[in-house]
Amino acid sequence: MRLLLTLSPGLTLSVVVLVVLMGLTGFGLYTAFGPPSRQLTDPFDEHED
Repeated sequence: MRLLLTLSPGLTLSVVVLVVLMGLTGFGLYTAFGPPSRQLTDPFDEHED
C-alpha cells in the first residue's frame, strides 16, 4: 500500500484512466458479443426498402 502513496500524481492519474478505459472496453465487448447481444436489433434490417 505504501507504493501507491509514493507514486507521482501523473502516474496515478494515468493508471486510473487506463483502468477505466479497459473497463469500458470490456463492458462494450461483453454487450456486443456476450449474452446481452441477443437483445440487440439491426436497424438496417428493420427498415428495408
